[in-house]
Amino acid sequence: MCLRQEEFQASGFPIMCLLLVFANTMLNGCMSLPTETDEAMTQAQAPSSNETAADQPGNASYSSQSDYPARGSRTEAALTEGSSLVVKTVLLDPVLRPGSTVKALLGLTIKSAGGVFERTFINQMRFPKLREHPIPNVGNAPPMDLNAWERELDELSSTRQVRGSIEYLIDGDEYFPRLISVIDNAEQRIDIRTYIFDNDDVAVNIADHLRDRADQVEVRILVDGLGDLVAGNVDSSTLADDFTTPPSIEEYLEYGSMVTLRNQSNPWFTGDHAKITLIDQKTAFVGGMNIGREYRYDWHDMMMEINGPMVDYLQFEFDKAWERSGWLGDGAWIVRALAGTEALNDNREHYYPMRMLVTNIHDSQIYRAQVEAIRRSQNYIFIENAYFTDDKILFELARARRRGVDVRVIVSSSVDNNIHNLSDKPTINRMLENGIRVYAYPGMTHVKAAVFDGWACLGSANFDKLSLQINQEVNIATSHPQAVQRLLEQLFLRDFTISTEIKNKYQLNVVHHLAEFLADEML
Repeated sequence: MCLRQEEFQASGFPIMCLLLVFANTMLNGCMSLPTETDEAMTQAQAPSSNETAADQPGNASYSSQSDYPARGSRTEAALTEGSSLVVKTVLLDPVLRPGSTVKALLGLTIKSAGGVFERTFINQMRFPKLREHPIPNVGNAPPMDLNAWERELDELSSTRQVRGSIEYLIDGDEYFPRLISVIDNAEQRIDIRTYIFDNDDVAVNIADHLRDRADQVEVRILVDGLGDLVAGNVDSSTLADDFTTPPSIEEYLEYGSMVTLRNQSNPWFTGDHAKITLIDQKTAFVGGMNIGREYRYDWHDMMMEINGPMVDYLQFEFDKAWERSGWLGDGAWIVRALAGTEALNDNREHYYPMRMLVTNIHDSQIYRAQVEAIRRSQNYIFIENAYFTDDKILFELARARRRGVDVRVIVSSSVDNNIHNLSDKPTINRMLENGIRVYAYPGMTHVKAAVFDGWACLGSANFDKLSLQINQEVNIATSHPQAVQRLLEQLFLRDFTISTEIKNKYQLNVVHHLAEFLADEML
């Protein structure tokens, strides 16, 4: 997204909101200040000819909902919502969500302090020692034992496998028409948990479908307060000039409709970065896409359509987050958590084992699992991720390459903020120094996916501190051969082909190293 600077400067945000925005949202990589690279790499994409009429966004203000009265400007709405978020986070959370607030403070403090020590040790001691060993040619060793790996994951992650099926929906052309189709055909309930529900033409179009359906089915929407606040004041560079955004997407969704929306607070700058949509507790969508124009037209991204018993566990995650965000706060969360969930035993042939992995401030399942998967890989590791700032993972990848593992990483040729664009360069150089093959995807890839010797892990989590240790995230993992092979064919092999392999190291200066420090410490 590109922030209109004059609009931002005139917005009148409180200082606290500005700090929250800077610390958790702009730097988190889901929206950005404008860069010359962004403008050069991002081009408008017209709706494809095979889109349904329902999927094409309106080109007038507020799409089809002409009865919506725009009350105030976007600036006024942002000020109101920002002030409300500060009150909720600073004053109400310690009362309604005391456990969550204390846990966020302690977790953030411990992980930040520990992270500084760990990064220093890795960069000053472990990487220099690693360079003493030559980089071998890529070998042809047999992959790790996936059956043994899944058994170990039961203990390592405190999770278990559940049956289900995955369909990969790559890019907005595949995901958004499918999303609208299931929304329009829902019979009982629509639950959406997303970091951002934007207020551009694509988001308003989705909002219209949800408003229409809310007369027949229950519609619950859960958004991250900080992510949604900033998104409402940041526009895609491809948004049509004649589209006037509603000042508040929250007000727009609820005005004259039965939609219920809850805006999550952000204790100590932590956020809910997960993206889960559930329809009738039968179908779920999980992945990296928020609801907005970037994900429909501008960026490369992916969602998974999940069916089968796994949906029950995703519904459980939604329900806990929903209860915690209400007026009963942590108390309601505890009651729902203690009630638990149990997926039905469904042995239909097209279902196969998978597991849900999460990041919570107290439990970094996604991080632990992927670090250990790197350590155990013997044959290949493929990763695609826009935000790659974790030194521990980078070091383990370098170690894997020195075992003869084929390690390849796809990054964006243009990330959506200046800090990442700068900090990526030292990271890429270190990969190249250690024999890791790096590919630059043409434009912005927002995909978060990895395959380690036939075990796939993908969802909402970036390879940075926020996603791996602090924010709430949800990934799906599986070692089912057919599911993994489809991911390789539909995503990785295609993206390797259309990306440009980076062969030469970048020339760095003090600005790159400063950006790297900021990314390591704050992201």
